[in-house]
Amino acid sequence: MSSIDQQFVEFVVKSLVSKPDEVKIERRIDEKGVLLELTVDPEDLGRVIGKRGATAQSLRTLLRALGTKNDARYNLKIVDNGLDADRKPRQEHAYSENDSKTEQSHRAINEDTEVETVLKEDKAQAEDDRYSKTRRELEDLDDLDI
Repeated sequence: MSSIDQQFVEFVVKSLVSKPDEVKIERRIDEKGVLLELTVDPEDLGRVIGKRGATAQSLRTLLRALGTKNDARYNLKIVDNGLDADRKPRQEHAYSENDSKTEQSHRAINEDTEVETVLKEDKAQAEDDRYSKTRRELEDLDDLDI
């Protein structure tokens, strides 16, 4: 018999994925509270995590609300179970509530940070060039005998 938290997550996730029969939720109780391990078909992993982890974070927020009602602390761990038809095998890892971002969002953030860094460096270089030009113009004006 599954508990209300398992049923809740199962209902929401099965509504999102294309292969609802592949959704499995294991429930464990540990020192941090109730741990729900969610395993879905590898093709549906992106749907469950969502863009930049938004869907997974929303699930965790809803679980937190359920936990407030039931006086429990819930943690959701989304397990990456490996192979997709178009991908090479991956190392097994999971996305949990304790992670600040998913691996995908880390990659996107790193790319954004690199772009921002280049833009900041270009802007700083342009500013330095402008200041240098202004200094030269002021020096030229100082050389004038008026």
